[in-house]
Amino acid sequence: MIISHQPVMVDEVIRYLITTAEGIYVDGTVGTGGHSLEICKRIAPKGELICLDIDKASIGLAKERLSPFGQKVKIIKESYVDLDKALKRVGIDKVNGIFLDLGVSSYQLESSGRGFSFLRDEPLDMRMDQDTGVTARELVNTISMERLQGLLWDYAQERWAKFIARAIAQERQKGPIASSLQLARLVETAIPGKHRPRKRHPATKTFQALRIAVNRELDNIGDFLEKAPRLLLKGGRLVVISYHSLEDRLVKHAIRHQEKANIYPRRLPVIPDNRPPLMKALMKKALRPSQAEMNINPRSRSATMRVAEGI
Repeated sequence: MIISHQPVMVDEVIRYLITTAEGIYVDGTVGTGGHSLEICKRIAPKGELICLDIDKASIGLAKERLSPFGQKVKIIKESYVDLDKALKRVGIDKVNGIFLDLGVSSYQLESSGRGFSFLRDEPLDMRMDQDTGVTARELVNTISMERLQGLLWDYAQERWAKFIARAIAQERQKGPIASSLQLARLVETAIPGKHRPRKRHPATKTFQALRIAVNRELDNIGDFLEKAPRLLLKGGRLVVISYHSLEDRLVKHAIRHQEKANIYPRRLPVIPDNRPPLMKALMKKALRPSQAEMNINPRSRSATMRVAEGI
């Protein structure tokens, strides 16, 4: 079974990622294989694509989709944050290009049954990796109201975080909040009617914040960005597509700091002046989808792409 998912900014990804057709490339978020399929078409028979993901169901779909390319493709169940370990397992030190698409796939929203969407009545899970981690249900029903409020603000800038957290705390006293639709309706009623957004569902930011928290998405991005420059060959490219400002800010700042020194200072407040840079940005401003693409694929509207090159 192949799930239809329209990959975002495919032409731009191919243009900036592939510097040599016989190179080794990584799709760190293969999903159902949309971008990987196009990458495989563009690289030579001697080229290689290494695909990572932690979602077993998505991996199964990607294997089916990419099976015509045979040994040209290696698919590994691993998080992109551990790309260094994955490469070591297959005997590779550095690659010509690394690509990440940080969005949730259509399959995960529509068919995974894990509560990613506020439009379906599914168990509140939201884990990308079904083998480990805390579920969204556990978070919603166990953490303090204060922590929940902070989570909604920190990960989604939800202006009604206090109202929503209080409504959740009151509701769970009656019984556990167990499904995505139950949570979505609760969030909607927690926001005063005249202040509910008109162009998006009122629960959009709440679901975003919970998904980020469950999957440690911002921590993973930050950790990956510390490692990425050391995994790129000289002239190799890092291409990242993000979908909200928190992700994009991490990517932008990481590239800026790597232009100045080979340590990304998430934990180190001082950058030694004698450290040579390992990456440089290839454009001053992020790339956005064309209007034509946004018309065809509305989900691409929030996409932001940044590119850096190993030096």
